[in-house]
Amino acid sequence: MFVQKFLSLLVTLIGGMLFGFGLALSTMVSPEVVLSFLRLQDFGLMLVMGGAVAVTVVVYQLAPRLFNQPLLGDSFAQRAAILDRNTLVGAAIFGLGWGICGVCPGPAIAGLGVGNLDMLWALAGMLVGAYAQGILADALNGPTDTQP
Repeated sequence: MFVQKFLSLLVTLIGGMLFGFGLALSTMVSPEVVLSFLRLQDFGLMLVMGGAVAVTVVVYQLAPRLFNQPLLGDSFAQRAAILDRNTLVGAAIFGLGWGICGVCPGPAIAGLGVGNLDMLWALAGMLVGAYAQGILADALNGPTDTQP
């Protein structure tokens, strides 16, 4: 049990480091590059995101067919995607924040890794927004168990 948990954490750490390296290499940690993409001036990030989506689709389709179970999990599972008002409002707020500051959570954290300390402001805003959303959701719906 301990070995499997340790391997799972190690693989997560390596995956996160690889993801951060890819974000830094593709310049997605630079708000100026992201904002020029959002203003339809530079389409380089379209190739980066398209490549990531293509790899993800292939892996999600092939992995359950090639393996009986995940290497570090019990079974393959799918979570139902729910498209409701809360999802749409959250996506709109996320998009506005992305457009205003030019970063989203992954690139903001990776940006810290390349020495861009201004990303702390963006991360602080994301944390405040997530906390406020949790308080609002609890006030409207009552406390819920958010375990997957």
